[in-house]
Amino acid sequence: MVHFALIAILLYLGTSSNAQLSTTYYSNTCPNLSSTVQSVLQSAISQDARVGATLIRLFYHDCFVNGCDGSILLDDTSTFTGEKTAGSNKDSLTTKVFQVVDDIKTAVENACSGIVSCADIVSLAAMDSVSILGGPSWDVKLGRRDSTTASFSGANSNIPGPSSSLQNLISSFSNQGLSADEMVALSGT
Repeated sequence: MVHFALIAILLYLGTSSNAQLSTTYYSNTCPNLSSTVQSVLQSAISQDARVGATLIRLFYHDCFVNGCDGSILLDDTSTFTGEKTAGSNKDSLTTKVFQVVDDIKTAVENACSGIVSCADIVSLAAMDSVSILGGPSWDVKLGRRDSTTASFSGANSNIPGPSSSLQNLISSFSNQGLSADEMVALSGT
């Protein structure tokens, strides 16, 4: 039951944007994308299975702020403070998970430079994490565009913290269109 709920949530989050997403988006421009992501991810998860769960958390934390746009990956600049250091991210996302995403991006760039968005890499990595850890797999709709800015304040206000009350958690997830059952499935990752 948890597998089904997790799949439903990831499918919902992964398609809750205004972009024209397609399962064949990179078929011609980066045909080995899926196997490239899986290869790097398999290696990372074999060294530390927690990486898979943390990638799922990274994905939904990204989606909770401004949509699934990869903004969670952006470092601080002179014009904005990134989302990485926001309360809930700082407390639950390790530098290791960001390194795994960087490793995947490097491998993807070596295979097809300048083609695949980081937002799509995070989406694929979340789905592949479920599959590699023994859950089912599904076709991920791709074609997201990367954000060029991040929202530290949005991350702090939209992602519930580890000490949030139950009502605050339910409200935060409800604001994203997710039920209490879906909240439990994601919070367990």
